[in-house]
Amino acid sequence: MDIDKVQALIRLVNESGVAEVEVEEDGLKIIVRRQSPTVTLQQAGQALSGFPMQPFPVQTGYPPMPPAMPPAYAPPPSAPPPAPVPAAPAAPSEAPAAPAEAPAATKEPGSGAGETVIRAPIVGTFYAAPSPEADAFVKVGAKVSEGDTLCIIEAMKLMNEVASEHSGTIKEILVKNAEPVEYDQPLFVLSA
Repeated sequence: MDIDKVQALIRLVNESGVAEVEVEEDGLKIIVRRQSPTVTLQQAGQALSGFPMQPFPVQTGYPPMPPAMPPAYAPPPSAPPPAPVPAAPAAPSEAPAAPAEAPAATKEPGSGAGETVIRAPIVGTFYAAPSPEADAFVKVGAKVSEGDTLCIIEAMKLMNEVASEHSGTIKEILVKNAEPVEYDQPLFVLSA
């Protein structure tokens, strides 16, 4: 076998990253192997029981990592933001428009004369009755006195009774049973 062929085999092994190449030609067999990297393990500190510490070579059997490849995809450069469009001048109006009246449905609860809002003192789940089978604590039109229980708010598995701070008549119940409530959320509207 020609020496140039042997050198070509060596270059092939080095450049390709394969661990071994075996070639047989005219009864002559040539094996070219890449040498595996070796790792030496040594215990830190002194030798045990008077035995000298010697490095222990360990062969990993893994070929060396190929060089890092450049990324195949690079994101396109970002486009500049669009230029602002100038606003058209407003046409002069002859008379200012009258302000639109707020519909009655969006009226703030308790904003009427003599009305008081009872708000949630904590975050939790609103319950109108002490149990699912029981009647509600209060209904619309019911008269309540200061200190009467209006509902329960469950927070962290604790049942917290919400008592009325004022006497009056229940005008509105703003929350449905078993509905979550936030802190300071309106629950009831009382009228004096």
